[in-house]
This record gives sequence, structure tokens and C-alpha cells, in this order.
Amino acid sequence: MSTVIDCRPAVATPDLKAIKARQQLAWSSGDYAVVGTTLQIVGEQLAEAMELRAGQSVLDVAAGNGNFTLAAARRWCDVTSTDYVETLLDRGRRRAEAEGVAVTFRKADAEDLPFADRSFDAVASTFGAMFSPDQGRTAGEMLRVCRSGGRIGLVNWTPDGFIGQMFKTIGKHLPPPPGLKSPALWGTPEWIEKAFGADASSLVAQSRHFVFRYRSAQHFLDIFRTYYGPMLKAFEALDATGRKTLAQDLTDLIGRFNKSGDATMVVPSEYLEVVVTRR
Repeated sequence: MSTVIDCRPAVATPDLKAIKARQQLAWSSGDYAVVGTTLQIVGEQLAEAMELRAGQSVLDVAAGNGNFTLAAARRWCDVTSTDYVETLLDRGRRRAEAEGVAVTFRKADAEDLPFADRSFDAVASTFGAMFSPDQGRTAGEMLRVCRSGGRIGLVNWTPDGFIGQMFKTIGKHLPPPPGLKSPALWGTPEWIEKAFGADASSLVAQSRHFVFRYRSAQHFLDIFRTYYGPMLKAFEALDATGRKTLAQDLTDLIGRFNKSGDATMVVPSEYLEVVVTRR
């Protein structure tokens, strides 16, 4: 009898709880709202794609500072806005108060939503749910709380788009934990179909672009290094030489995507817009 020895390297099992704690700390640092408010148009476009109706109950998952939250509230929906970072909820709350729209804000983890099964007409996340460490659990939770016939809307950066490549560039300097799946999987139709297709009566995914417009590449880096938690923490973790190299790599990346033709930054970044109708 012969014995077959499997020499393939073992696949590491990431400590998702520890990773989530670090992510929460990263998103709590800086001030994501400074970046988040520039993305408002994405929330508006998703609200239209989902064909929201006045009076519908809507859940915004990993809402950040509330771009989709406000888009839904402006359409007279009954909105519950959730995130696991209290300071981001505060920023969303202040925006809603300034606009005079009624929104319920609640601290909640995308992987363990504190709501009953099938309790919302619509569930959405813009550039939020994709960053959860346990991707399958988050997708399952969004499906669980959406009623039959309701809609789930998603906006996720693609692997090959500018932001997907930005995270890949950062990962070359600070590799992610072994075994952790890339958030950019949410930006691929194949993963979306795998995660949501079996529970969908229809699934529509289309490529769109958000255009980052800044005074210059340096202006973009200054803003993101100061306010965008994941990048802030990446630069903090490197020594002076590492920071300089990462900054140059990001500047080169911007140069490859920049369409401005002048000293300003005009960079389209591809994202996947998804609308799932719950079976």
C-alpha cells in the first residue's frame, strides 16, 4: 500500500475577530466623512437603480457618514442607518439633521445585524459591506433581513479599478493577514452571483465609474493620508523610507489613471453596482 503525502501548503485561517477589531480602529481614525461626502452621487445613483418608493423601510448597512442613507431619506423612505463606528454615525446624524430628514441611527455590525428576518423592504451598502472580514456572513445577513420581493443594493470597488489597485498597492507594502479574502471580490460579478444568486429572483450588476477630482495627486494623498483610516494606518505602520516609497507608488498609480491632461487629478474609478431582488 502506498501513501500519498500532500505537500501543498496549508491555507491559513485568519483570526476574523482580531481583524475586525483592527479594521474598526482604522475606520475610527482620521475622519472618513471628509472623503465620504465626495461620493454622494454614488448613493443617489444606487437609490434610483433600486427604484425606491416613498414609505418603504430601508436599511443602510455599514453606512459610513450616510450617503445612501440621505439618498433614501430624500425619497421619503423610512431609513435605518447602521455602522459599527459611532463617530461615523454621528456624522450621518448631523447631516440628516441639517437637511431636516428623519432617520433612525443604530450602531450595528454588518456580520450580525440586530433585526428580525425579512424586516426591510430594501437593504443597501455603498463601499461598506465589502470590507467586512467574514464576507459570506455579511451577505447572508443582508439577505436575511430583506423581505421576499424586496431589493438589495450594493456598490463595490472592482479589483482592476483605481481604488482596487490602490489597495493592492498598499498591500505590497503591508500584506494582509494570510487567508483573508480581498474586499474587491465584492466587485466581481462571479462572487456576487455566488453569494446572492441562489436567493435572488433577479440580479442585475453593471459597471460604473466614480471620478475622483482633486487639485493634484499630492492633494489626494494629503487628504487620504490624513482622513482615510486604512491609508492613515498604513502610513503610520511604515518607517520613513517605507512611507516615502508607498507615497511614490501611489503617485505613480494616480499618474496611470489620471485623465486630466493638466496638473489636477481626474481619476475614474470603476465600481460594480448591484441590485438583487430577493426571492
